[in-house]
Amino acid sequence: MPKRLTEQDLKALEIGAAVLGTGGGGNPYVGRLRSRELLRQGKHIDIIGLDELDDDALVVSVGGIGAPVIGVEKIEKGDECYRALKAIERTTGKTIDALIPAEIGGANSMEPMITGAQSGLPIVDADGMGRAFPEMQMCTYFIYGHEPSPAALADEKGNTVVLQHVNDMYWLERLARTVAVDMGAAAGYADAPMSGAFLKKYAIPDTVSAAIGIGEAVLQARSERRNPIDAIVARTHGKRAFEGKVVDVRRHIQGGFARGHAELEGTDHDRGKTARIDIQNENLILTIDGHAAAVVPDLIMLLDQDTGEPITTEVLRFGMRATAIVMPAHPLLRTPEALNVVGPEAFGYPDVTYVPLERGVAHA
Repeated sequence: MPKRLTEQDLKALEIGAAVLGTGGGGNPYVGRLRSRELLRQGKHIDIIGLDELDDDALVVSVGGIGAPVIGVEKIEKGDECYRALKAIERTTGKTIDALIPAEIGGANSMEPMITGAQSGLPIVDADGMGRAFPEMQMCTYFIYGHEPSPAALADEKGNTVVLQHVNDMYWLERLARTVAVDMGAAAGYADAPMSGAFLKKYAIPDTVSAAIGIGEAVLQARSERRNPIDAIVARTHGKRAFEGKVVDVRRHIQGGFARGHAELEGTDHDRGKTARIDIQNENLILTIDGHAAAVVPDLIMLLDQDTGEPITTEVLRFGMRATAIVMPAHPLLRTPEALNVVGPEAFGYPDVTYVPLERGVAHA
């Protein structure tokens, strides 16, 4: 049976998706407010499991594309993903049965909820990343063979662009990113339809409900005056990796991405240590005292030490006291074919070897 989301569910999803966003995916706060207003207008948001999909159901992935920092200043019109979805239906001549997030991290957890409320379509409890990644090909759908076109992008000015034929997933990222940059470094997008049978094999399951569960754990911990970071660690089966103060942040927009790094000085039991987090929209590599302690695709998250609130890369600033926690990526992101697309070398780190968190420190 579908789960119909409430305003409280959206609040929990906002928190949990920001945690799973690994610093990126955009800040989900505004998306939560937009979703809440749609509920107050009498619309609804229904979540269905992968097992509730017919094998021949047609499902479209929707979300935002661009640099998360742009969302601080560039306000959406509100129907960008909906218009991209309709462009896909017009282009293919097919009626879409459901929506699915491309990524569960950050604001892209909310865009399918908004589009679902606007279109009346249910949202599948799954996604293609189990976190957030900066590039479109870094999605299990494309890694495991989903066609890259047609795809559609729409902006707040009323423009809609359809990429009718794209050679492969890398060209999709390149062309879509170019369009998004010209649209102001942020746009809504919709991918080509996928079958229910395909998603049952290659989507990362239960991530919407997982994000809501993380948020609920944080909210409960706050209400009971318990440490919310402990609640997140317990809920995600993650571990604390570093505690410190942010002493330097370098961040710039390049090619439609927010790139840079943050440096931290250790506090408490990490006093005397230093850490660095490399960023491309999301947190990619956590280095402690010169050694790579956690590496993409495993998840690296910065949390405010007092509130447990996830610190996204666009709001990261000097003086913040943060705790870095890490958790393992889903097995679909750890296969050789996936690591070719989402491993450290794909992000420009050829000298860093991915080692799963469970096996210890990565090699650099």
